[in-house]
Amino acid sequence: MADNTARPADDAVGAAEAEDAPGPSEQARIAELVETLAREAAENKDKLLRTLAEMENLRRRTEREIGDARQYAIAAFARDVVAVADNMGRALDAVSSELRATADPGAQALIEGVELTERELLKALEKNGVRKFEPLGEKFDPNVHQAMFEVPDPSLPAGSVAQVVQPGYMIGDRVLRPALVSVAKGGPKAAAPASSANDNADAAREPDSAD
Repeated sequence: MADNTARPADDAVGAAEAEDAPGPSEQARIAELVETLAREAAENKDKLLRTLAEMENLRRRTEREIGDARQYAIAAFARDVVAVADNMGRALDAVSSELRATADPGAQALIEGVELTERELLKALEKNGVRKFEPLGEKFDPNVHQAMFEVPDPSLPAGSVAQVVQPGYMIGDRVLRPALVSVAKGGPKAAAPASSANDNADAAREPDSAD
């Protein structure tokens, strides 16, 4: 009798569990929802990584632009200053060694003062990233040199700088002012020795021994 009274209760519990268990359509909907959430999470992660990369690139670009602004802000002022250095250099080049040797103490002091001022001016330019260069003997580079004329000099390779008319200046890794130079054409090719040429001509006129 006890078993007969308990059986209806067990059947009722089993029926309730059967009702609570998701059916095939409910399971498919849950799986689709999980897949959608996983895809959205992956897309959001990709967007986050792209945003972080763009922010890092922006930070680096901003730092570079700030550094360039600090380094090249004096470019216009530096061009005016190097013109003063040019004038000092021309003044000193005009003083010959004989004039230096025979100059009175006052003139000697003036020459030395100009030399000292030129050195201090170039030192101040270098301290601010402006560097003087004189490419004598180097291969001509149109990026940093400006050719004024050509010089037929057989002692120099063709295309090399034969003379520096005016020195150039760099500011950082940029050209502040190109160097004005003359470019060597290079000497003509050496002619064949006359004796060798005559020997070759005689050999060409000799009859073949087989004849």
